[in-house]
Amino acid sequence: MNRKTLSVLVMGASLVVTANCMAYEAGDMILRVGAANVDPQTSNNTVVAGLDVEDDTQIGITGTYMLTNNLGLELLAATPFKHDITLDGAKVGETKHLPPTLSLQYYPMDSSSAFQPYVGLGINYTEFFSESTTGALAGTKLELDSSWGLAGQLGVDYSINDQWLLNAAVWKMDINTDVKVNGSKLGELEIDPMVYMVSVGYKF
Repeated sequence: MNRKTLSVLVMGASLVVTANCMAYEAGDMILRVGAANVDPQTSNNTVVAGLDVEDDTQIGITGTYMLTNNLGLELLAATPFKHDITLDGAKVGETKHLPPTLSLQYYPMDSSSAFQPYVGLGINYTEFFSESTTGALAGTKLELDSSWGLAGQLGVDYSINDQWLLNAAVWKMDINTDVKVNGSKLGELEIDPMVYMVSVGYKF
């Protein structure tokens, strides 16, 4: 056996050992921290024509508990998002919100694969707070009701070693809120954002 062949075999064996160290198994916990962007896809606005909600980026955190080698339960959290509210492009207010989301995830690949794509389906709860008005709505009291809705998710992990990983994920969330000004309901705003996150993860 020549030196080149031996080197290839050693490299192959090393990759196999490394892959086995990357296994996702029942009982594992995966913590991911990174940048999360909430990009509202405002539609079916029954409040005021031209009303829109701008995007924002904050620190996103997800924690996943592996129920089996292929099923995980994930909680998405973040620092509060702050959104400008615009009317025909001009700022008329702002609000903050927190969108905790609980999802059941399915990882279809073999547990020893370095690449771990997954899909998830869950429930989102969005709490709006610190609403304020400016511009054309200055001096009025703005209220946005909290929201419950479904959330779908696509993501992928790439293991660097047996503990550290890189992650990219996207969610589509169903967020609808009743808009009130000075206590009177003006209508419903469908925000339905796309949420994008890139992060670094650690497996316990």
